[in-house]
Amino acid sequence: MQLYHHPLDLDSQRVRISLEEEGVDYTSHHVNPITGKNLDSSFFKMNRRGRVPVFQNGSHIIYNTIDIIQYIERIAVVSSGADSISTSNREVIEWMQRIQDWDPKFFTLAHIPEKYRVYVSKFIRQVVIARMSESPELAGDYHRKLREAYETEEKLKEADVLRRSKEHLVRLLDEVERQLCETPFLAGQDFTMADVMLIPVLARLKLLDLENDYITGRPNIAEYWLLVQQRPSYKRVIGKYFNGWRKHKTLLKTWFLVRIRSLLKRY
Repeated sequence: MQLYHHPLDLDSQRVRISLEEEGVDYTSHHVNPITGKNLDSSFFKMNRRGRVPVFQNGSHIIYNTIDIIQYIERIAVVSSGADSISTSNREVIEWMQRIQDWDPKFFTLAHIPEKYRVYVSKFIRQVVIARMSESPELAGDYHRKLREAYETEEKLKEADVLRRSKEHLVRLLDEVERQLCETPFLAGQDFTMADVMLIPVLARLKLLDLENDYITGRPNIAEYWLLVQQRPSYKRVIGKYFNGWRKHKTLLKTWFLVRIRSLLKRY
């Protein structure tokens, strides 16, 4: 089983936490979207959307995060030798979908200093153009990615885009806060895949230094956040890269690669 992912990507974190929680072995392939590695033709032919994560088991390839997690659950159950397959119940799946419905892209980009965001966006567009030239048979798909990059920059200029993203996040967190008043975990007494979907959202807020704005003022979420950070899966998937000096190392390494390739025009 192969997983194409990156530590900075929220959906990749969800899939990796589920793999750790279920104890499923896999081969890890880092594909960094910020440096344009998701646009290399070898990966792009596998997923024309050019997005991570991608999960491959033999000839079976899955792109949707929830589908991947549910597939991992089934693998874990079958590997355990159970007679019947028992995966996430309806309540868990509803929570998973509710969390997935919030798109972190515009919220995240809006909290990155504009000069860095614009610089990386320009770099990515140059990468797309270079790959389009190298693989003309994929030109149509690359052109769609180029158009998507321009549209993202235009949408970030619209105040309503960020406002709607913030409001959606606040509604979600308020709903989570109410639920955690009744149960220690999101879908009951036990840790489930609903929690796997939520943890990276809280980690993203911490990474953006927004913990005080969105987590601290919600006491149930704040207590829950301290609890889930103690799980081995969190430490391996997120804590390993974003605690203390490692957070700066991860981000600086990515920024350094973008700068060097831009200066050398090695797209």
